[in-house]
Amino acid sequence: MFGAMRLIIVILLFCFVGGYAQPGSTLLKWASEGNAFYKVSSGAIVRVDLPESRETVIVSTDALRPVGHGRALPVRDFSFSADGKKVLIYTNTKRVWRYDTRGDYWVLDRGSRQLIQVGRSQPASSLLFAKFSPDGTKVAYCSQHNVYVEDLATGVSKCLTSTEGTPKLINGTFDWAYEEELDCRDGFRWSPDGKHIAYWQIDANQIKDYLMLNTTDSTYPFVVPVEYPVAGQSPSPYRIGVVDVVSGVNKWMNIPGDAHQTYLPRMEWAANSTELILQQLNRKQNESQLFLGDVATGGTTPIYDEKDSAYIDCKDVWQDGVIAGWDWISGGKEFLWVTEKDGWRHVYRVSRDGRKETLVTKGNYDVQGLSRIDEKGGWLYFMASPDNATQKYLYRTRLDGKVGPERLTPATETGTHEYDLSPDGRFALHTYSNANMDERQEMVGLPGHALLARAVSGASGGGKEAPAPGGGQGTGESGVAAGKKVEFFKIKTVDGVEMDGWMVKPVPFDPSKRYPVVFYVYGEPAAQTVLDEYGVGNNNLYTGDMAADGYIYLSVDNRGTPAPKGRAWRKSIYRQIGRINIRDQAMAAKEILKWPFVDSSRVAVWGWSGGGSSTLNLLFQYPEIYKTGISVAAVGNQLSYDNIYQERYMGLPKENAEDFVAGSPITYAKNLRGNLLYIHGTGDDNVHYQNAERLLNALIAAGKVFQFMAYPNRSHGIFEGDGTREHLARLYTDFLRRNCPGGGR
Repeated sequence: MFGAMRLIIVILLFCFVGGYAQPGSTLLKWASEGNAFYKVSSGAIVRVDLPESRETVIVSTDALRPVGHGRALPVRDFSFSADGKKVLIYTNTKRVWRYDTRGDYWVLDRGSRQLIQVGRSQPASSLLFAKFSPDGTKVAYCSQHNVYVEDLATGVSKCLTSTEGTPKLINGTFDWAYEEELDCRDGFRWSPDGKHIAYWQIDANQIKDYLMLNTTDSTYPFVVPVEYPVAGQSPSPYRIGVVDVVSGVNKWMNIPGDAHQTYLPRMEWAANSTELILQQLNRKQNESQLFLGDVATGGTTPIYDEKDSAYIDCKDVWQDGVIAGWDWISGGKEFLWVTEKDGWRHVYRVSRDGRKETLVTKGNYDVQGLSRIDEKGGWLYFMASPDNATQKYLYRTRLDGKVGPERLTPATETGTHEYDLSPDGRFALHTYSNANMDERQEMVGLPGHALLARAVSGASGGGKEAPAPGGGQGTGESGVAAGKKVEFFKIKTVDGVEMDGWMVKPVPFDPSKRYPVVFYVYGEPAAQTVLDEYGVGNNNLYTGDMAADGYIYLSVDNRGTPAPKGRAWRKSIYRQIGRINIRDQAMAAKEILKWPFVDSSRVAVWGWSGGGSSTLNLLFQYPEIYKTGISVAAVGNQLSYDNIYQERYMGLPKENAEDFVAGSPITYAKNLRGNLLYIHGTGDDNVHYQNAERLLNALIAAGKVFQFMAYPNRSHGIFEGDGTREHLARLYTDFLRRNCPGGGR
């Protein structure tokens, strides 16, 4: 929901665009020299040379047709060996919870044109995160909870993990909670010299299974177990193993601390083949320690420690939330690190022993993501928006921190920007939109931002997460009707809190009339809803045009949402989920209801996942404001959600269980006075269906009348099955129109 609430749009899009590759994946692959990139075009892999955008076919579709196959392999993702002579093709993909991270891999030798499948003895679509060895002679992969290496010359594969993997003893990848809340998926790394592989082992044997009941896929129902540690339960312990690829000898790293009470979200080779660098978080996730580990002895040395009175973000500080790689500079003598220690999210350069650090990005603003390190040129490229928390722009600053940031995005292009920069920072795939302009994609030259080519077809791939504050992609219209416009505003509450918001007014709009207002809400630390990007203001669960039907549609971002407004804004929600965010939303609504064109008798609110929880809390805690609510896949009781998310933001239940209770919708269900539609999928592995039934019991016990819809065996995104999205949209629209009718009065 929650840790992956930003993924909800990806989930909802899945059934329309065929799913997504693993996070961080892109079908634009920059050439190491920086003046060209590779992409998939019409099933082939082509090279595009810049600045002239000249295309050359590198791998034809004929070369991708295995012997005995009638058609070429569809390329979901690809990578080259270091010498460029071989290509690793990812195809026939399947989902693992959120992403298509398992599938089949094939290697094409570009010289001999030989195409061979890797891991042929493994089940179909069971390989994860396959990657070439540094010399290109081998491929390592994970399958069925073990790590394997295959010699490409002989075709022989061998299992490297010393402890046989099982669904509960997981080598080379992660359990449900690590994947969902720490974005940990790829769990093994080649050493730079190719002699060793370092990998995670996660032991979920002590984690209780949540038993989901599948009642639709066979005559007799059956259970689907998912290892799921709820708040208050200890996490799965971890180990880091380093295995010699030739001998198979395994060495376990000796990491201080109790593996049952800590997390290890990051591990990489430390710019050499003899040491690892690791990040460990304590159970409450408010202390981070970095260690250097000697792979020969297994010993580890602490080098960098950070504490926070609330919590430490370890995934959202990196570009697109993807934790991959470690940014070493100065020949391995220093690395870059992101921290909020001075009240803003900034980049520091830290010496290898952790004793010296230098602030690189200076100023009262948040770094929104790292885009590229050009050490040769002396530049760090990053995303930020110092003056407007709803937008995002490209900046660069000197790596020595001696020169302030320079904005590279043109001042005339207001809105939200994304950049995929070449290794030397000379070129970039630039994606740009704002709330009232459709997305535009182009190749540009930097630093001058000169246009090279528009709409680079096939350049961007899947795997990009993006919140869309209109809700999920569904069957409704896009809502871009004549005269419709998204307006941004700021609202200050009685508590002195100023919040950003957007609004779409009815078309036509008569200021002398009063209109119903529909609030779209999320409100938790995993997502920001007020963003100046295309799609904001659309409600794709509404079958029709809300503006034409006479609704004011709007959203505001409360304290605790991940807006680039500084640490204090984001972390004020610590131990306050379900309270401070709900009060901010309600107090903002009170100010909005003072507007002369708003009808205070027709006020609706809706949200999904974390937004579903906020919807319930608003409807229950402030029934005098909100008259109608539509809540989808909500956590009714915070003590029923997973430990990593809830304990990060709320503390440990054994220390402050009263905060969990005080922020849970089920606590206030007895206060329902308005109209409630509650929706949940019975096959939701994220926010379990148990939340729905416990909430229903509380409402029933209080004698409350409400409407409920269960979608059989649907997951958190509620998209599986024929007609599901259409049905959900019609249900949503009908309930809203009946209980909060549109039109001015």
